[in-house]
Amino acid sequence: MNITLLVVGLLILAIIIFAVYRIQIFKYQNKKMNSLRFERVKTLYGKLERREAITAEEVLPYAENLLTRESTFHLLRNGDQLHLFPHEYLTIIKGAESKLANWLEFPTELNACPDEIEHLKRVTIDFDGQNNLVHYEVFKYRVNEPHWAAKGGWILGVVGPYFDDSNPYDAAQATFSRVGSTLDKVSPEEEAKWVHENISMRR
Repeated sequence: MNITLLVVGLLILAIIIFAVYRIQIFKYQNKKMNSLRFERVKTLYGKLERREAITAEEVLPYAENLLTRESTFHLLRNGDQLHLFPHEYLTIIKGAESKLANWLEFPTELNACPDEIEHLKRVTIDFDGQNNLVHYEVFKYRVNEPHWAAKGGWILGVVGPYFDDSNPYDAAQATFSRVGSTLDKVSPEEEAKWVHENISMRR
């Protein structure tokens, strides 16, 4: 009896230690990633802070880059300089593309920005049978060797939910990608439905 209690106690203690360890690792990785993302837009941020003149030509490389596009939009909006953001990147699809790339770069996910990414389609779901619609933007992406996910080919990624009145760069709380969900195994509709039911509806 005492041995059983000891084993159960040690097992519970091990689970608690592991959970605390994972939380600390996540916090560290999150802090490191936020620092890296700030470093990428630091020059632009500094100019906005100092109220220096910025041109649309200076902003363009930031908007073109998947990993700085979303941050650049928010920096310019907060600095009352959104008119400098390139019109061609001021769409929900371009915002969703950047959102997915930043999400995939996190160490607990793909730990890399895709080498290629393409928008496949918007999938619309009537989530309550009352014609209340939500939209998900579905992308395919892939990475090159030697990344471990390169052998999977095109992988599906989903960003959303969006609504009829959503604006570009609105929060998309159900951004997700199952690395095993490759385009040859799962349809965009199936993947969007999975994300809606298992990520969006459980938040």
